[in-house]
Amino acid sequence: MAAKHNFRKLTIWNEGIELAKETYATTKIFPKSETYGLSNQMQRCAVSVPSNIAEGTAKSSDKHFLQYLETALGSAFEWETQLIISYEIGYISEETFTHLETKIQKIQGMLTRFMESLSNH
Repeated sequence: MAAKHNFRKLTIWNEGIELAKETYATTKIFPKSETYGLSNQMQRCAVSVPSNIAEGTAKSSDKHFLQYLETALGSAFEWETQLIISYEIGYISEETFTHLETKIQKIQGMLTRFMESLSNH
């Protein structure tokens, strides 16, 4: 069975991939003590966003796809919280924080709108 949506063509999936790449680059500067802490958590959440979008495209109905998009959205909000913590404890600059906060909020908005469009079918 072919996927209903080609995840590679979804702008939101591509935005998620960019977020994951930027997350890995950003967390490289975190203290070594965070390797299995905040760094790992942020990386896992960032990878979860496009991964759940991709997995959802293989589902047979929009209802099932929505469940994966909800998980991706949850990961995006979890990641944003970790971003805030990273900034508040001095691991990232205000410039990095602002850039990444804008990026994650864009992804959250895109996910929400995509979910709404699928719900209306």
